[in-house]
Amino acid sequence: MYRGLRTAVVVPAYNEEANLAATIASIPAYIDHVLVVDDGSHDATAAIAEQAGRAAIEVVRHRHNRGVGAAVVSGYRRALQLGCDVTLVMAGDGQMDPRDVPALLAPIVAGRADYVKGNRFAYPEVLWTMPRARLLGNVALSLLTRLTSGYHRLFDSQCGFTAVTRATLLALELDGLFPRYGYPNDLLARLRVAGARVVDVPVRPIYGPTWRSGITLRTAIYPVLFVVVRSLVWRKWAERRASGPASRQGAHPAAPPPAAEPSAPPPAAPSLPEVAAVGAGEEARTGKGSCASA
Repeated sequence: MYRGLRTAVVVPAYNEEANLAATIASIPAYIDHVLVVDDGSHDATAAIAEQAGRAAIEVVRHRHNRGVGAAVVSGYRRALQLGCDVTLVMAGDGQMDPRDVPALLAPIVAGRADYVKGNRFAYPEVLWTMPRARLLGNVALSLLTRLTSGYHRLFDSQCGFTAVTRATLLALELDGLFPRYGYPNDLLARLRVAGARVVDVPVRPIYGPTWRSGITLRTAIYPVLFVVVRSLVWRKWAERRASGPASRQGAHPAAPPPAAEPSAPPPAAPSLPEVAAVGAGEEARTGKGSCASA
């Protein structure tokens, strides 16, 4: 528990056998559940997670690679099943500093945020530690996402180091989230429609001397541009539908128009029956400690 909140960390991982053990070991002991989502890896990612020796660790397996967004959603669903109040995301590649976990949780504990994301650009050293091509791409996508998401004060849209409340997850249509790289851009638009209060906090950028990115124009930048445009169209459509006559008559209740940090959190919703589907079809689970019996 962290200050009375039951917490989980989702670790999406694809072929991360070289970094995963260190990532799991770095997760603070006060985190109640560690949920490693093996996204169809071809290496020993799943085996390393299972042998990590961490209490309350669980491995959710995708039989085929479905993308980091789909892996995060599988982790979110499992966290909902476990009754977690707050769910964080830390990538399996060791690029997220666990010392920043309290900073991500603080706005939620204080009751002033529903979704908190990291902002690596709050640290000046990002200018010389982040690879130049990635730096320029992140700046461009962040500025574009400000416009398309409606959260005009946020930056570093591609940072996946996040924390979200249970009520917010239940208010989102997780099945519609873009499944691959670019899911954070889509998620921000969905959070806007849900009326979520979203806050940026500084997080440390980590890029070691041997770090290499698998992101290219073909595999990431072009698809993300598509996702950003799609998210804008979807947000405008959802907001128009929510403000239509049927909504005003009560047939489709609309979320309140959110600002960058709206004053009220999204309403709590009853537990979703479909979260039980996490273990069916595409996913299988193995676990230790309390997760295994949940």
